[in-house]
Amino acid sequence: MSNLLGSFLSNDSTFGRIMTRVWVIVVSNILFVLCTIPVITIGPGFAALHYTIMKMLRGDGDISPFLTFWEGFKTNLKQGMITWLVLLALAVLVRLEWFWCGQFGGIFEMFRIGLAAIAGSALIAGLYMFPTMAAFKAGLKELLKDSIFFAFRKPLYLIVILFFSIFPMVLTFMDFQMLPLYAFIWVTCGFSLVCLVTDILLLREYEPYLPKVDEFGCIIKE
Repeated sequence: MSNLLGSFLSNDSTFGRIMTRVWVIVVSNILFVLCTIPVITIGPGFAALHYTIMKMLRGDGDISPFLTFWEGFKTNLKQGMITWLVLLALAVLVRLEWFWCGQFGGIFEMFRIGLAAIAGSALIAGLYMFPTMAAFKAGLKELLKDSIFFAFRKPLYLIVILFFSIFPMVLTFMDFQMLPLYAFIWVTCGFSLVCLVTDILLLREYEPYLPKVDEFGCIIKE
């Protein structure tokens, strides 16, 4: 009986592998939430979250979420921070312009179409920029080109990623009575689950351009 229970709880068992991945998802999510406290580190934190989830998916999931997240955070600190601050500044600018167009009315209302297009483009760029940053080492200009390439290479993937990135957040603020429950989900695993869906899809596109890895997600030197 003890041998059967030990086999069931082993890291090599199906249950053990599932629980290991749950552990990675929860811990990396909490680490990302901590990165949102100083607002300027949200970008590197988001890249580190993708980095951890991707490494889990490419290996067998048996990784240290603390060490892996920190590795991804350090690697993408500068680029992640610049990308996030640019996107944040753009969002503030679009929001202000949207407000003033409404105040002036008339022909200025037409400018809102352009602002919506800018906002949508920035959203897509942001959703693809951070996972691409986590997967590849390149300059910001090259990463932006790669992000656009992968975003429009598979339009269906783009639609799915947009849905799972936007709908849960919209749902969160639609029912304020359930807000404490939604907040608990976001703090414990929500962001990681969104990244999980995104990375499962994007890794299919990234794989041909990525080096081979072992069962721990570490690069195999040929």
